[in-house]
Amino acid sequence: MTTATAVRRPVMAMTRFRLFWPAVVLAVLLVANLAFTPDFFAVHVQGGHLYGSLIDILHFGAPLILVSLGMTLVIATGGIDLSVGSTVAISGALACLHISRSADPGSVGTVLTAVAIALGSALVLGLTNGVLVAKAGVQPIVATLILMVAGRGVAQLITDGQIITVTSDPYKLIGGGYWLTMPFAILLSAVVVLATVLLTRATALGLLLESVGGNPVASRLVGIRAVRLVALVYVFSALCAALAGLMVSSNVSAADGNNAGLWIELDAILAVVLGGTSLNGGRFSIGGTVLGALIIQTLSTTVYTIGIPPETTLVFKAFVVIVVCLIQSPKFRATFGARFAARGGRTRPSTRPLAAAPIDREVGE
Repeated sequence: MTTATAVRRPVMAMTRFRLFWPAVVLAVLLVANLAFTPDFFAVHVQGGHLYGSLIDILHFGAPLILVSLGMTLVIATGGIDLSVGSTVAISGALACLHISRSADPGSVGTVLTAVAIALGSALVLGLTNGVLVAKAGVQPIVATLILMVAGRGVAQLITDGQIITVTSDPYKLIGGGYWLTMPFAILLSAVVVLATVLLTRATALGLLLESVGGNPVASRLVGIRAVRLVALVYVFSALCAALAGLMVSSNVSAADGNNAGLWIELDAILAVVLGGTSLNGGRFSIGGTVLGALIIQTLSTTVYTIGIPPETTLVFKAFVVIVVCLIQSPKFRATFGARFAARGGRTRPSTRPLAAAPIDREVGE
């Protein structure tokens, strides 16, 4: 065995890890910012709070991490949730409306009630999506598209087409405050991610979700209650979106029914796909989703740093979605591989039988 072969094999094995490529992309984006911001990695303490570009990425990426987390479990069951942006807007609007009408906006009780109202509304919205998809048999993209369109109108009705501003220090803590030197939004999202990992990996819940998404017929035949599981993931997705809505509105101390959470569903889907979760359902990666969300937030930060108009980020995100979807398509890979082999790209025939099967499994992971 030559030295080159000995080195190549561990490298090839490393590239097969689920989180390898998302981590590489994130690292490249972060390092690229050094060319425009020499102190990009600098983190300093001011007034007992941590500040820096890396902290900002985690801070402003926290709502997207939460939304993507819920989207991951939905996609794992073979569904999709396009209504998360509307849920973000509705939850923030309801919370700010309650606080603005309260006699004591700065009291903890008022804020807790506002949070309960927002989460309660998300529970209803998620359950509606879950019933339509799991019980009524409506296609997930259609069922959630209904709420995506109607929910934005509901948020506008709640705010009466205006931006509701609030002045409440306890509410400001959720998205714009600090606790233990760190932005509270980062800590909150970390707790939700950790709880989700424990529920899906330390129990049989994750395996059941993967079974429903990978083979619904087989899972039903072995006695898995797919209807409840599917309804549950849509409720969870809505609750994550509601927490994100509270963060967004709290950070700016205002609720904007028209722009809050706008296009966040695209970012969430992209984060899930970048993290290695297949849109076909089945195996999912929560760690990959977190990395995917951080990639998107870093991409947005990079665009702002370079000075490119913010609207251009939508073009980059759309392009990445198309490329990743093509890579995940078995038909596209088979066609591209056949053409590559026909042009002499393959120097020798493969000795591995059914080579396409491991590729599909790796992408699904």
